Amino acid sequence: MPFRHWISTIALAAASSLAVAAEGSLSVHVLDQQTGTPAADMRVTLEARTGDAWHTIARGTTDADGRIKTLLKADQPLAAGDYRATFHTGDYFSAHHTATFFPEVPVVFHVQDAAQHYHIPLLLSPFGFSTYRGS
Repeated sequence: MPFRHWISTIALAAASSLAVAAEGSLSVHVLDQQTGTPAADMRVTLEARTGDAWHTIARGTTDADGRIKTLLKADQPLAAGDYRATFHTGDYFSAHHTATFFPEVPVVFHVQDAAQHYHIPLLLSPFGFSTYRGS
């Protein structure tokens, strides 16, 4: 019995993590390199490009682990096209009484296959940042 319970628990945990990284979804993760900790309570705005204009389609705030597990709502699928995720770093550093050179970090990216999961990690310090396409 205990083994079956353990297997069931593992299966439920795996299914739960797959649900978070569902197809056509977008997640972000921000790490503060100065402190070596997750950047909790950072606002992130997601915009989609239509022609030459950007339109806000989602907003979120990082959790205690510096993550937004799904920036888009479940009924709001990701479509092929250009997007901009803006990390509001100035507000974050101001709340931590730290000066920064970058009041915001806009990350422009292109979605080609809307069925995939997209993840944007941001490694951040007051005077620099790095990002890449995560998994």
